[in-house]
Amino acid sequence: MSNTYNWHDIQSRSAKFAAKWVTETDEKGEAKTFWDDFLREIFNIERRQFMNFEKTSRRASTKRKGFIDLFWKGKFLVEHKSAIKNSEKDFNDAFEQALDYIDGMDAVDRPRYVTLCNFQRFRLYDFQTKKNIFFDTEDLPRHIKEFQFIPDAVNELISKEIKVNIEAAELMGRLHDAVEKDGYKGRDLELLLVRLLFCLFAEDTDIFTEKMFTEFVRKNLVDDGKTLGKNIVQLFELLNIDFESRPTDTPKEIKLFPYVNGGLFERPLSTTPNFTLFTLQALYDCCRLDWSDISPAIFGSLFQSVMNAKERRNLGAHYTSETNIRRLIDPLFMDALWAEFDSVKSNLKRLQAFHDKLGKLRFLDPACGCGNFLVVTYKGLRLLEFEVIRTLFDDFAGNIDRKLVKVNSLRRVKLENFCGIEIEESSFLIAQTAMWLTDHQCNQLLEREFGEYIPSVPLPKGAAIKHGNSLKMDWQIEFPKVDFIIGNPPFIGKQFQNEEQKKDLQTLFKGLKGSGDLDYVTCWYVKAAEYMKATPSVKAAFVSTNSISQGEQVGVLWKELFENYEMKISFAHQTFKWNNEAKGVAAVHCIIVGFAQRGIISKEEKWIFEYQDISGKPEKIKAKNINPYFVEGQDLFIEGRRSPICNVPLITFGNMPNDGGNFLFSDLEKAEFLKIEPKAENYIKPFIGAHEFLNGKTKWCLWLKDVTISEIKQLKGVDDRVQNVFTLRSSSTRAATAKLAQTPALFGEIRQPNSSYVVVPRVSSENRDYIPMGFFSKNDIVGDTCLFIPNADKFLFGVLSSKMHMAWVKYVCGRLKSDYRYSNEIVYNNYPFPENVSEAQKQKVETAAQAVLDSREIYTSKGKSLANLYDPLSMPPDLKAAHDALDKAVDECYGKTKFTSDAKRVGYLFELYDGLVKGRK
Repeated sequence: MSNTYNWHDIQSRSAKFAAKWVTETDEKGEAKTFWDDFLREIFNIERRQFMNFEKTSRRASTKRKGFIDLFWKGKFLVEHKSAIKNSEKDFNDAFEQALDYIDGMDAVDRPRYVTLCNFQRFRLYDFQTKKNIFFDTEDLPRHIKEFQFIPDAVNELISKEIKVNIEAAELMGRLHDAVEKDGYKGRDLELLLVRLLFCLFAEDTDIFTEKMFTEFVRKNLVDDGKTLGKNIVQLFELLNIDFESRPTDTPKEIKLFPYVNGGLFERPLSTTPNFTLFTLQALYDCCRLDWSDISPAIFGSLFQSVMNAKERRNLGAHYTSETNIRRLIDPLFMDALWAEFDSVKSNLKRLQAFHDKLGKLRFLDPACGCGNFLVVTYKGLRLLEFEVIRTLFDDFAGNIDRKLVKVNSLRRVKLENFCGIEIEESSFLIAQTAMWLTDHQCNQLLEREFGEYIPSVPLPKGAAIKHGNSLKMDWQIEFPKVDFIIGNPPFIGKQFQNEEQKKDLQTLFKGLKGSGDLDYVTCWYVKAAEYMKATPSVKAAFVSTNSISQGEQVGVLWKELFENYEMKISFAHQTFKWNNEAKGVAAVHCIIVGFAQRGIISKEEKWIFEYQDISGKPEKIKAKNINPYFVEGQDLFIEGRRSPICNVPLITFGNMPNDGGNFLFSDLEKAEFLKIEPKAENYIKPFIGAHEFLNGKTKWCLWLKDVTISEIKQLKGVDDRVQNVFTLRSSSTRAATAKLAQTPALFGEIRQPNSSYVVVPRVSSENRDYIPMGFFSKNDIVGDTCLFIPNADKFLFGVLSSKMHMAWVKYVCGRLKSDYRYSNEIVYNNYPFPENVSEAQKQKVETAAQAVLDSREIYTSKGKSLANLYDPLSMPPDLKAAHDALDKAVDECYGKTKFTSDAKRVGYLFELYDGLVKGRK
C-alpha cells in the first residue's frame, strides 16, 4: 500500500464495516473477527502478518500474567470489551488496564496508540500527541483517517523490505556481470553466486562470526585480488569439511570458518574463477550491505533475475508474490490450522497433539522454481508453531524460566517435510538456499523470544528438493505421504509449447480428445490427481492462467478430473492480476483453484473469491458447490456445439481473404489504385474487420465474386493483383492454401450473407463492460476477424449487448491474452436466450436497443470510435444510461430475479443451460 490512500474508498468500506458490526455485543465470540474484518475490509491488511491476538503480558502493578486483546509491538494495542460495558467508567477502567500492560513492557515494545472498543464505540489515544478521541461506531467513516498510522506502518515495513531486497539484487547483478566479464559462465557462475550469497547472509546473521567473510575478502585486496579466486575455491571446500577432518596446513584466515554441511558446498567448481580488481570491488560492495533483512520469499526470484540484465529494471515487480502465495495457502490449509489452534490452545493435551500434527505435515511443490511457495509455507508454519510454543510456556509451564528450557527441542516443523521438484539447476540451488536462510531467520526469531541460541550450522537436513523434470518423475515414489500439493507451474499456451512439452501433454492425457489445445500447466493437474487418487487424503491448489476455467479447456481438463479422478473444487479465486515470478513474464491474468477427492471435501465449506477489481482484494463468498467456471452451481461442462441450443439465427465466421493483402485497401491505397484503374470502382466494397469496426477506421476490399475472367482481364490493375494471389497460394506448402490457387480471384473463404447482419468482433478488450456489436448491410463485406449473424433483429442485438450476455461471455469464452475471444460454438451456440418472452418485454428490449444505437450514432458521426465510447473511463453518460436501461429490460425477460453481480447472473444462466441440455436428451 502506498502512502497516498484513496480515502473515498476507505471511508466507503468503513461505512459498510460499521453497518455490519454496530449491533454486535458478544466480545468473547466475535471480537477477533471484528478486528480481522476491521483491518482486512477497510485497509486490505492481513492481521496475522503484523499483530497478535491475546498477547501474553505482565501487569506492572501486580506482576501477574494477562492477555492483551490485540497487540502490535511498538505500534498499537487494543482492549476490546462487550457492548454492555459502555459507560465512561468502563472505558476508563479499560484504559487503565492497557496502561498497566504498557508499564510492564520494555521501552522498545511500548505502543504509541491505544484503542478501546466495545463494538458500539471507539476510543483512540496517541501517547505522542496526547490526542484522545471518542466516537460511535456508526461515525467511523468520519474518523477513519485517525487510523492512518496502521497502513502507514505496514507501508513502512514493506517499503523497507523492498528497498533492502532490491539493493541486494542490484549488487548481486553487478557482481554477476563482473564475474561473467572475467570469463566465468554457466553452471559454475550460478553456483559461485549462490555460495557467495550464503556467505554474505551468514556473516550478518551470526552463522559466521560478524564480518568474517568481509575480512577474508578485504585481505585479498592487497594483491589486487589476483589470488582471490583460488582462495575462494579453497574456502568453499573447507566449509564442507568438519573441524576434525580439516588439513593441518589450512591457512589461518579461513580455518576458523564454521563447518556448513548440508550439500551447499559439496560439489566442487569445475574451474577456478579469475577475479579482476573490478570484480573484487563488486564483491566488496556486496560485503558492505547488511544482508540480515533480506526476505528469502522474495529474494529467490530477484536473485534469479540478476542472471538476465534485461530483467533488472523490473525488479520491483516481484513484490506481490508473498501476498499472492498466501491467497493459495491460506484457504488450502493455513486458515484451518490457525482456527484449530484457537480451538485447542486452552487444553494442554489437545494443544500438544496439534503441535505434533504440525511437525508431521508434508508439502510438495512439484514445480518449485526458486522455492517461493515452500519458503512462505515454511515460514507460516514456523510462525504458527511459534505461537504454540509461546502458549505452552505462558499457559502451561507455571513459573518455569523459559530461558532454562531447551526450546529447540520443542520444535516440530522441520525443513525435510518441505518437498519440491525443479528442472532448472540454478533455480534448484536458489530454492535450497532460500529454505536454509528462512530456517535461520525463524531460529533467530525463536532466540529473541526465548533467549536460547539455536545453532544454524552445520546446516540441518535441508528441504527435500530434487532436480529434474517433474512430469517424468513418479511423485508417489519420490515423495510418498505428502499432505498438500501446491505451486505455480509453468503456464505455456498451446502456441508456445515445444515438441517435448506437447509430448508431455499427449502422454499424461493419454490421447484425450481436445487435450492438444490445453495449456501446459494442466499436466500438473493430472499428475496431482493421479497422486490424490492413490492417496485420497491429499489436497492440492495451483496458480494457473484463467484460460483453464474458460472456453474449450474446461470441457477437456475438468471433465477429465471430475469424471475419471473424482475431483471436486474446494475453493477458487476468480481472475485476478498476478505479477509472475517466471523469467520474461510480467503481470498475467490468473486464477487459483484448490481441489481434492470428492469424498474428502464433500461436507467441507467451499469458498469463491470474487474480484470486482482484478488488481484489488477479493470478496470471499461461501458456496454450496463450485463448478469448473468458478461460480456457484451444478457441475457442468460447456463444450462446442455446431448449432444454437435455442431457436435463434445461426452465427458464422466472416470472409477470409487469404490474399497476402492484395485484395485489401486503406482509404489512401484505394484512391491511388482507382487513379490507375478507375473502372474497378464497382468491384471495391467496404470491408468490415474487427479492428476497423471498433476503432472507427475504414477499409476496402476488391470483391470479385460473380465477376468473369474476361472482365478481370480487361482491368490490368485488378488482373495483376489476382496473379499475385495465384503466385502466393500456389507456392504455399499448406495443401489447403495451394488448392485455393485454382480460384485466385476469390477470397479464400466466402460466407457473405444476402441480408443485413449483426457483426460480433471475435476479440474484444476485457476492460469493456460490453462487446460493441453493430448492424451492417449485405454490401458491406465482413472479414474473418468478425463473426456475423444474418437476419438478426434488434431484440437479438439487445440481448447480445446486455450485461446478462456479457456475464456469460466473461465466464465461458476463451481468452486471447486477457481479451475476450468470442466463440460461435462455445459462447453463442450454448447461450440460454430468454424463452416465453411477452410482446411487451420484447418491445421494451427493442426500444432500449435502439436507444443504444442512437446514442452511439451521435458520437460516431463526430468521429468518436466504439473503442473510445466503450472504455469504462470515457463512456458518455447517456450511452451508459441507455445500456443500463437495456440491461434492465433484458433482465426482466429472464424473470423477476434481481441480479446483484455477474456471478449471480451466470449462475442463473448455468441453471437454464442445464435444463436446456437435459431437455434435449
